[in-house]
Amino acid sequence: MFASLAAALLLAQTPAPAPAAQEGPIATASGGESADALRLREAVAYANPLPRGAPEADYPLVAWCEALVNGHVALGETLTDADPLDQEIIRLGKLEAADFRGALDAARSRQSAATLAAARAAAAEATAKWTPLQGQEEAVRSQAFGLFFGLPGRCEHAARRLRENITTPPATPQEVGLE
Repeated sequence: MFASLAAALLLAQTPAPAPAAQEGPIATASGGESADALRLREAVAYANPLPRGAPEADYPLVAWCEALVNGHVALGETLTDADPLDQEIIRLGKLEAADFRGALDAARSRQSAATLAAARAAAAEATAKWTPLQGQEEAVRSQAFGLFFGLPGRCEHAARRLRENITTPPATPQEVGLE
């Protein structure tokens, strides 16, 4: 059920395909999103449970998210029969990973040694999920590439919070009027 909900939320947040010339992170909300709407989306993202093994703290979580995306991209790049949609997913994945990397780089100097170590461990754990698939036959790699359902919504919010040095706790569903 969580996978279905996550996929539905991902589809609801995914914008129409951008022109091929667009570079940089892909916004999942319109540029005119109000502060209240952003706060509501963030409250929902932080209220949903994370997948097993995902770190709770923002910095290690973003490192984990970046590693999952990079692993997915790397797997896609091994496909010799990647169709145009696969190629677009790979391109967008690279942009998303670069956005996560930018957030991590922006916040690195503000992190403790323990947090940096937790981020390295989280990234290694996420990367390891893709490693066994790299040596599989192409049909298996292609199927695994196609079955990746994406990341928790919290990833994008955690990256924004790191980039903008937001240290206050995210709003709760109750605070935004959802419960």
